[in-house]
Amino acid sequence: MSADSPSRPSPPGHVLLAPDRFQGALTAARAARHLATGLRRARPEVPLVELPVADGGEGTVEAVVAAGWRRVEVEVCGPTGRPVTARLALDGRSAVVELAEASGMRRLPGGKPRPLTASSLGTGQLIAHAVRLGARRIVLGLGGGACTDGGAGLVQGLGGRLLDALGKDLPPGGAALRSLHALDLRGLPDMSGIEVVVAGDSAGPLLGRTGAAAVDGPRRGAGRDEVRVLDAGLRRWADLAEAAARRAARDLPGAGTSGGVGFAALTFLGATIEPGAALLLDLLGLAEKARGARLVVTGEGVLDTRSLRGTPPIGVARAAARAGAPVIAVAGRRGLTGEQLRKARIQAAYALADIEPDDERRARRTGPLLEQLTVAIADEWLPARP
Repeated sequence: MSADSPSRPSPPGHVLLAPDRFQGALTAARAARHLATGLRRARPEVPLVELPVADGGEGTVEAVVAAGWRRVEVEVCGPTGRPVTARLALDGRSAVVELAEASGMRRLPGGKPRPLTASSLGTGQLIAHAVRLGARRIVLGLGGGACTDGGAGLVQGLGGRLLDALGKDLPPGGAALRSLHALDLRGLPDMSGIEVVVAGDSAGPLLGRTGAAAVDGPRRGAGRDEVRVLDAGLRRWADLAEAAARRAARDLPGAGTSGGVGFAALTFLGATIEPGAALLLDLLGLAEKARGARLVVTGEGVLDTRSLRGTPPIGVARAAARAGAPVIAVAGRRGLTGEQLRKARIQAAYALADIEPDDERRARRTGPLLEQLTVAIADEWLPARP
């Protein structure tokens, strides 16, 4: 029996499969697919609903497309300027745009970091395309980015110009912002009446010891001297951007999100920031899909105390519990006590490490191991009916 499309009403007595990605091994959609494959073998009579989840990071567009949104592909500039085909999702007059799709680490040629020159330009192009398609509400997922440019590239992608003292366009990236002299915003689209919501956590400010360069720069390959260069560029960018937009945003919670792209969203798009996992679960209609479920299966690569801060599986568990459905979790590794699981509204957790303790082999075989794990899940939670 094939899994029902998540956009249809859930069948009675169904099992809802709502995992997040297993980072470095499986996307959320592929994780859901492997769980479904294993459960179909073990309990072919049980109806399944696949609903991969996300928190605004990599895989967010894929998750909402799996939930019934329309996928739109657009050719935009990747983080190094090379063209890439990126996706956004549409549902009526709402759109989901994902930084990782256009400007993410996975878009770096050969995976080589470009801490000083990587740009968010392609993400701005995606937003502009969503506006042209008639979107009046844009959810912007800011996880997985490759750039520390304060969202300057995003503004360029929307049609703005960043000029040096000679009136020439700045090259891309955060380092070049030290030479910023003026902004020409006449090419920006009219965003009045368009709501922009950033799906992410409320990270620190744009500048300083807890700012975008200091926190995200090293994650994107920046050394100590390069972090100083990036912070100086972001400071110059903040001075001119705030003056042009007549809005002070550098110290707002979330301004430093994803190399400072949050700053540009706050400053030029009038964005608000909401916790990514909760926002995406609402978009996906998880509460409705969990209603009447015989069992909800969620999971992620590592289920530990960091998960308790608000990752999608914890959100899934709480929403499903409110809907009256039992919840179990699967993970590559498990680091929560039974008491912590109970407080998170998870009845049981299964770890692939219990089947395959070797990290490298487990990463290579995550999909087949998930399918293997479903046998134990079926035996314990889905007893065969006579």
